Amino acid sequence: MVSEDEIRKQICEIGKRMYDRNMVAANDGNISVKISDNEILCTPTGVSKGFLSPGDLCKVDTKGNVIQTNSGRMPSSEMKMHLRVYEERPDVKAVVHAHPVYATTFAVANIPLSQPIMPETVINFGCVPIAKYGRPSTMEIPDAVSEFVSYFDAVLLEKHGALTYSDSLEAAYMKMESVEFYAQLLYQSKLLGVPRELTPGQMEELYELRRQSGMQGRHPANLGEPADACRFHCANCGRKCEKGD
Repeated sequence: MVSEDEIRKQICEIGKRMYDRNMVAANDGNISVKISDNEILCTPTGVSKGFLSPGDLCKVDTKGNVIQTNSGRMPSSEMKMHLRVYEERPDVKAVVHAHPVYATTFAVANIPLSQPIMPETVINFGCVPIAKYGRPSTMEIPDAVSEFVSYFDAVLLEKHGALTYSDSLEAAYMKMESVEFYAQLLYQSKLLGVPRELTPGQMEELYELRRQSGMQGRHPANLGEPADACRFHCANCGRKCEKGD
């Protein structure tokens, strides 16, 4: 079992990787890890993710009540969003929120990452939908994320950034890297013309590969829908995946 001290170091390391990869600017972004049934370590507000120390981190309970802080640090004001993910996804142990340039560009333009242009993105995500705009630090953002969190492992936040989550901090961060790569690839391919998409048949084959592999997390392949259903739900009409109409 990984100790709390080691998890604190991991959070700082991931924060540094986010900062070095231009996924956050200034004090942007936040990270959290659930370390027990009622304890969550999280990054503080007002501190650059590139210069965190283990002692900067805060500990809260699953209701957001502060258990421990050091040096007057307070938990990120976006913890409400993290707590909603933990509440609705018992399998999730870590949440990462960042503002990677390409993914956030799509979020600002209100364009989901839904075009099936690469096998890896289809297998990993299906698509990355957009949660509607909410005012920072309010319950509007958790409420918007709630629409998608049970069906996807990554969500764009309209006019805000991206949110990824998984069963470990490393996995949650890797999803953020993958979302940004997907966004950059889609953006640059659009500059060359119209990206050539995988066919519905090819997508179904990839969905079946995912199902057979036993990959963890949530994905449209696990909903038993046609391979192209995710794209139309997320990109064109905004219907929830569970409706399947």
